[in-house]
Amino acid sequence: MPVLHATKNLTVLRRPTATSEGVGEFEYTDHYSVFHYGPMPDPIPGKGEAACRMAVFNFELLEAAGVRTHFRRQSAPNRIEVTLARLPETLDHPPTPQLGNYLLPLQVLFRNELPPGSSVHRRLASGDLSPADIGLDAVPAVGERLPRPTVEYATTREPVNRFLTPADAQYLSGLDDRLFRTLRETTLAVNSVLSDHAARVGVNHCDGKTEYLVTDDQELLLADSPGTPDESRLMFDGVHCGKQILRDWYVRSGNEIPVGRLIADGVPRSQWPRPASLPPTFVPVMTDLYRALCETWTGERRWSAPSLAAATRAVLDLTDE
Repeated sequence: MPVLHATKNLTVLRRPTATSEGVGEFEYTDHYSVFHYGPMPDPIPGKGEAACRMAVFNFELLEAAGVRTHFRRQSAPNRIEVTLARLPETLDHPPTPQLGNYLLPLQVLFRNELPPGSSVHRRLASGDLSPADIGLDAVPAVGERLPRPTVEYATTREPVNRFLTPADAQYLSGLDDRLFRTLRETTLAVNSVLSDHAARVGVNHCDGKTEYLVTDDQELLLADSPGTPDESRLMFDGVHCGKQILRDWYVRSGNEIPVGRLIADGVPRSQWPRPASLPPTFVPVMTDLYRALCETWTGERRWSAPSLAAATRAVLDLTDE
């Protein structure tokens, strides 16, 4: 039976054990998620296939650059087969690499610039974060290109992910010093490969995240779908190419879902308010945007989508209304 997620469904084809890899199939859906809510009401036709094809392109690009990944093959236009690892049974006693084949219960976030919508601005303004915490000398301006990429860590298996200090991230992951250094170095290498490709096709790779498996030979495998619009913040000529457009509409229209407060107040998920639907004009514009981004990124013309310049102009026309 598939495991349902906000934007991807996972079907286990062969279960992993401590000594052997598992195999699974990701199905990239047309859903999107904002505010940690889960799938929002309006699917975006074509989004799943566009994200899948970008993921396949990126895995092949990264493998060619020497980054080991969990990608096996593309099995359908919106599906890939991947190597699977076990989930740690509990977070009370972090795993160790010697256990073999487990998914790290954290994500590694990298940032190259801080566009509008980046959580860093809010956290700096509230005092939850200082510039020194992320290796900066001063508070950056909105949209500022950083002198060097920053790296942060966050949980993945909690109702709302929280940021971690490097020491807490290493403890939670169960990695020794060598593997924890490799985790950071590999993330920076992934960022460099994806950012270089983005620059070649005229896209800004502002930030993103990576997740990893630990194999039975105690090495790291890059997992999830780096460099896709669900995992990275991509912009073209100052316009977001992903769900930030939709998040901004919910905030501007007063329809934001306060998931953090609902969880803190103990409101059962079954009693959360249902999100408002998008205005109907948003859906075809977002379909064109995802397809245009995919065609620009991969160089393959599959849908005869508008150019990315035309697709982002349509987004501006829509959000200016």
